[in-house]
Amino acid sequence: MDLHLKNLFGRFQEQFGSGPGLGPGSGTCLMKVDGIDPNFIRSLYKASAALYRTEPWKRLRPGHYFGVRVGKDSGWTDKKQPFLCVQFIGGGGGDVGFYMFRSESDAKKMTGPRETIHVPNVELLRVTYEVESLMFPSNRKMIKTLSLEASGTDRFPVIDVTRCMPGGDLRFRNPSFEELRFVYAFMKAISMVHPLLMQLDKEGGPKYSTMAYFEPFIETVDVQWPPEVTKRGYDLVAVTISHPPGQVYEEKGGMSAGSTPTKYRESPGEGNFNETKVYSHAGLRQCAMCDKEVHGEHSLCCGQCRSVIYCNSFCQKQHWNDTHKSMCGLYKAMMEREEELAIKIFMFPCSADQPCKWLESLSIHQKGMWRRKCSCYSHCAFGLLPVKGGLQELWGGLNEFEYPHDFPFNNHYVSSPFHLSGWSEYYNLRSLSLASPVADILSHPLTVYHILTTLNISSKNLVLKGKEVIVHYLGPEGELDWMQAFAEVGHLLNGLGNVQIVMVGPEVPTNLSGTTSGIGSRVRVNFVRGVYQVEASYLPTPHAVIALNSDLERYSSWGGALDLIKLMAVPAFFTEQSEVSCVNAKQVLRNAGLHITQPVTPNPFRSPVKNLTPSSNLPSYSNGFVFGVNT
Repeated sequence: MDLHLKNLFGRFQEQFGSGPGLGPGSGTCLMKVDGIDPNFIRSLYKASAALYRTEPWKRLRPGHYFGVRVGKDSGWTDKKQPFLCVQFIGGGGGDVGFYMFRSESDAKKMTGPRETIHVPNVELLRVTYEVESLMFPSNRKMIKTLSLEASGTDRFPVIDVTRCMPGGDLRFRNPSFEELRFVYAFMKAISMVHPLLMQLDKEGGPKYSTMAYFEPFIETVDVQWPPEVTKRGYDLVAVTISHPPGQVYEEKGGMSAGSTPTKYRESPGEGNFNETKVYSHAGLRQCAMCDKEVHGEHSLCCGQCRSVIYCNSFCQKQHWNDTHKSMCGLYKAMMEREEELAIKIFMFPCSADQPCKWLESLSIHQKGMWRRKCSCYSHCAFGLLPVKGGLQELWGGLNEFEYPHDFPFNNHYVSSPFHLSGWSEYYNLRSLSLASPVADILSHPLTVYHILTTLNISSKNLVLKGKEVIVHYLGPEGELDWMQAFAEVGHLLNGLGNVQIVMVGPEVPTNLSGTTSGIGSRVRVNFVRGVYQVEASYLPTPHAVIALNSDLERYSSWGGALDLIKLMAVPAFFTEQSEVSCVNAKQVLRNAGLHITQPVTPNPFRSPVKNLTPSSNLPSYSNGFVFGVNT
């Protein structure tokens, strides 16, 4: 009997809702919104599913209010933001979703200890996640017709605007296109920033409260509108999220009116400095404050984010007060993704704290193409390493099951060249042992392959039609000695199309510049010494521009190249080794008038070998993250 009642109550909760919410969906349907593009509905559902995957309800309760601003007030009807306050509901049980209020006051009036209070004449926008089988027929039809993305396994968002009437009943209407545009921007932004909330210790909140409390927070992120919104005159918008509402940015001298602030106000007082903790790895490190070299066993790191290296506690305290206090939460979130970024399928050591020792452990030190993976051959110009022996020697003498042989795939092994999801599938395809470290070098050519066949639609279509794709490959260095590895691009195309790679950069040696290397029957590489913006007018028009491990933040010479990329309006893709480099790279691109159209994502063909940077423990991998502009 107890089991029967449990199942019955479970079905009742699913159908009629429970907890602090206002009950199930109202039967509104986005297809009835005036002027809405079906593609925008798809974009809304994708953004909703992405938010659902971040599971904000694990930590957030209705009592956690968020302030939100999307763009300028002048960009909205009546020159004011449609909604100013948001709360997440269902974290403690019941209907999962979030509510958007016209003001923080409205949100507080409607939030009761257990239930949402019906306050007369208060209007709010609801996004609730419902099981498809219990949705109204109009919404089920829309989901099927448009092939909308599910949130989780079986839930979909229902969006409506609710008004509480004086008699206590609820009236519902469809949201306007403008309100949906606001919802889209909020979902994209909150997915990125809510993991950065830093939870206070228990003494930070009310003594007997079980609800988590967070440090005051404010962050601004750029959100790219989807194409169906862009064509209406919108492109990129800055979205500011704050908790609690009302947080403001500190004024910083020299900040232009149009710039995006990055520093948020900390809670009052100086008592939020954490004790230092010893970093145990061997090898030389570098103090982030004074640049002094220090042995790993004697170094310190921030005890909160565990990412930044110091030589002593004085430098740590000074760095905390100068800059690190404003970035610590972001770095902590990046460190928490370390497990997610690690590729754990391999049977060789995937940490190269000391490159020479790592290579020695694999018996490939100072051999073949591996000579570019440490500094022992730095005296030899890129592209001019002496070559001895055949393919096996180029791969450092690895055995025949540990490196890719120079022959194409049999057609019955690959039905299409565009469905490799990552290293596991590639190694299986090539029958390589997972003890082979070749992924560390193959990351470069396979990242090029991934960009051309997955991320860049125009080049993918050219390959499918059997045509040639021209790539401008900027800033090559060690790759100039890895030409044989790039033969894999041709093999993976599996008889469809050709690729011409033009490698342009100041590190191309003079006696190599102007030459062409044919790598198999489907890939050829041209070498050009010089600065891209100077040489580009002499080169064939590209279908894509690619820069791997670009270090956009470090080199001033990127300015002219980015100006040219903007002028040509050609899809351009970049990789960076760490998330913090991506943050800085995005700012460089924004300053050049370029906006991210291919979001920053972990590269499935990143090197599995973790690099150790001198002053930071942040996860860092060759070609770790990929993003693009003009796509």
